[in-house]
Amino acid sequence: MEALSFQSLLQLPSTLRTPSYVEQPKNTVAKNLDERLHSPTAKRLPRRLLLQFMGFCPILSHPVFAAPMPEMKEPQVIRTLKLPSGVRIQEIVEGQGSAANEGDLVEINYVCRRTNGYFVHSTVDQFSGESTPVILPLDEKQIIAGLKEVLVGMRIGGKRRALIPPYVGYINENLKPIPEEFGPRRSLLSHVNEPLIFEVQLLKVL
Repeated sequence: MEALSFQSLLQLPSTLRTPSYVEQPKNTVAKNLDERLHSPTAKRLPRRLLLQFMGFCPILSHPVFAAPMPEMKEPQVIRTLKLPSGVRIQEIVEGQGSAANEGDLVEINYVCRRTNGYFVHSTVDQFSGESTPVILPLDEKQIIAGLKEVLVGMRIGGKRRALIPPYVGYINENLKPIPEEFGPRRSLLSHVNEPLIFEVQLLKVL
């Protein structure tokens, strides 16, 4: 078949040539777009997808989510102690009055956490702030040895934070302090083989 010359291509009917773009009036384009959007066969885009396509991000524009998070201030530490048993103590509030001694009966509030900061158990409700203090004898046969070492020498109103290794912690399930409720008790006992952080406040020496 003989190839067509360039001049022959120009003489072909216009239907065989590549159609040139003809600009339509703006009102015609708007009308066509409106008919497509309102056509019963047209697929509707989800509202969220449509907003994202338009460049609208509701999360970033919402004033609550965009507000900076308040910083948690660490309490000022008066002194830090490391005991021969491996217990590490931070003195936060010294307290007043006579110090608690081994064999005394004391009333305390405490919060127990894992070393990653996860909550385990507490005598203070996290939401209401109400407390249910516990009474403990400063006897390592009845309470965990590490906590006894933390409480001995504390004064009423004093606060301490301590890292208690597992070998001076809950070496058996009968040692206090331990919650009576099944759920919190089970949660605490599931972490007895790891170091625990206790924040304690001495309320009374009985």
